[in-house]
Amino acid sequence: MQRSTSPTTDLHPAFDWPRLAYLALVSRAMDEMEERELTPKGLVKYQFSASGHELGQLLLSQLTTHPHDGASVYYRCRPYVLGSGLTPVESFMAGMTRAGSMSEGRDVGVVWNMPRRNGATILPNAADVGSQYTPGVGWAQAIRYRVEELGHEDWDGAIAIIFGGDGSVASNGFWSALTIATTLKLPALFVIEDNGLAISVRGHLQTPGGNIAKNLASFQNLKVWDGSGVRPAETAPLVYEAVNYVRSGAGPGLLHITVPRISGHSSVDNQAYKSAEERAQDAQRDPLPAIRDYLVPALMSAEEWEALVARAQADVEAARDEALRQPEPEVSSVTQFVWHDPANPAQVGGLAPEGVELPRGSDIPNPPDPSRINMVEAIRRTLDVEMALNPRVLVFGEDVGLKGGVHAATVGLQSKYGERRVFDTSLSEEGIIGRAVGMALAGLMPAPEIQFRKYADPATEQLHNCGTTRWRSANHFASPIVVRIPGGYRKIGDPWHSVTDEVFFAHAVGWKVAVPSNAEDAVGLLRTALRGNDPVIFFEHRAMYDAAWARRPYPGDDFMLPFGKARITREGDELTVVTWGAMVERCEEAALRIAASIEIIDLRTLQPWDKEAVLASVRKTSKCLIVHEDIEFGGFGAEIAAVIADEAFTDLDGPVLRVGSPQVMVPFSQTLMTGVVPSVERIQDAMERLLAF
Repeated sequence: MQRSTSPTTDLHPAFDWPRLAYLALVSRAMDEMEERELTPKGLVKYQFSASGHELGQLLLSQLTTHPHDGASVYYRCRPYVLGSGLTPVESFMAGMTRAGSMSEGRDVGVVWNMPRRNGATILPNAADVGSQYTPGVGWAQAIRYRVEELGHEDWDGAIAIIFGGDGSVASNGFWSALTIATTLKLPALFVIEDNGLAISVRGHLQTPGGNIAKNLASFQNLKVWDGSGVRPAETAPLVYEAVNYVRSGAGPGLLHITVPRISGHSSVDNQAYKSAEERAQDAQRDPLPAIRDYLVPALMSAEEWEALVARAQADVEAARDEALRQPEPEVSSVTQFVWHDPANPAQVGGLAPEGVELPRGSDIPNPPDPSRINMVEAIRRTLDVEMALNPRVLVFGEDVGLKGGVHAATVGLQSKYGERRVFDTSLSEEGIIGRAVGMALAGLMPAPEIQFRKYADPATEQLHNCGTTRWRSANHFASPIVVRIPGGYRKIGDPWHSVTDEVFFAHAVGWKVAVPSNAEDAVGLLRTALRGNDPVIFFEHRAMYDAAWARRPYPGDDFMLPFGKARITREGDELTVVTWGAMVERCEEAALRIAASIEIIDLRTLQPWDKEAVLASVRKTSKCLIVHEDIEFGGFGAEIAAVIADEAFTDLDGPVLRVGSPQVMVPFSQTLMTGVVPSVERIQDAMERLLAF
């Protein structure tokens, strides 16, 4: 171990230096053991080293011990997670994919999650670069909300800390989170560990000049610290000042510390892009010799240091052996933890872990008056009722505040509930969804709006990560949110506002998907979603917002519909038609033109979907037509058709037909749109062909 040249005797009193030294040695010994022994033998499947990053992380772990501090980490954060209570055995088990590890073998060993132990709650991170930032600021916003709106004084003084490497400062998530934190002055500390490389890409290609701290020096509402992450006498005061500044409520901060990356990016990276001189420079900046010189002889003798090294090495060897004795997870367990289980809720996230129970309601409508309302009013009224019932519900998105949303679904809600509960966001869908995830992890019920289906595309990473939170964390965490997304054709169409693409969400892991066709169903499904414990995509069809056909009497404040329960809107015994959303009306109109007994099933939800109702109808009619607005090729209708072929093939008297859109986007021209969106005439033609088969 190479010695540094500037020992000091002035130890910073805020830190437990022997514990820090021990954990730094443990983390380094684990890295070296994985690199030299466990990964080459195939015992650790894929390895990311934190060598060189230990000092700043361990200092921060000792200061983030408020019961509601949240840490959004990334794959090089093992020292911080060890400092927050993870054991070396558990860390080895994660890399070895053993049962009992933090993800039960589902996720990469350095994709961390950990409910609070003796430090911060380690929010479930993901391997997507930059995806940790917006959930972290969501946690920070939830801290403020819980203190100022819910009166939860035990959250007062908590902060969110968000780690990232220098490569991640080029990501959408970083800039979106920075915007959220600074415009709202949130208690969030960004920690950028700059080792000069993003795999092999140099820092000057990530940010001009290669130093994000210098570039953000004049950023409004952001306190910036910049310094060494390897010299204890310099790093400790920086860390102490940064954490206490943010904890004081002064606003967000960014701590930029320079560190070496002593090992490769991962176990499959040989660092051929680094010169011998660069490798030597990294070794010279190793924080472990600097920690030794900081503590010896000021706090311990050289012999005591060597004893600490030996103890750490022995403990790591024992941890390795203990981890190797643990079994692999059972194959049958791989499908567990996709959905909320009332008998076994997640430990963190949503309402269930804190024992918040909401009324279960009834699926029998009880209209207070017979007058019919349109679907957008039904949605607005349901949001109002649920916000009054549950103070943890928040509504946010672009233009949802005083404007009331571009579709008018939130008109009046901000005036009634205030700007902390109904608020406009910056124009970043990644930020809207990522922030919602962090809020849900902190025990709130976010109901964000994405203005149009196509606009959800920038949030794809966050949407996928949200849906898989419970599964990836082996039920430690859940992030139930309700994402309202309008889409589909209206009087005119276009490629940007008229997309449906519901199959994308039905295919995504862990998302429930509602597609109501009318006002009554919208009320029942939205209320069920907002009182639930799973993330939900609530798809609102633009054509049905004010359609006369979709109007229904308001079914009452207790009306709730179960997901996975279809409605038979028209009974018949000659042909089954399966459809949803705006196509229900068109199918009914087409059926009225034909002198035949046609049964129409409105699925109402696609995940789960009512397979039993469809199969029962097909066994009765022996013929099936599936109609959806989405592109026919690879659409959700193909899944339904496959299930019918698997389970009701011998009941069929004809082919299973589908009517959907061709593989193009919805055009702006109304004339062209008639050749894309299934028309009543196309549906009628398919019905007649199948009836005649």
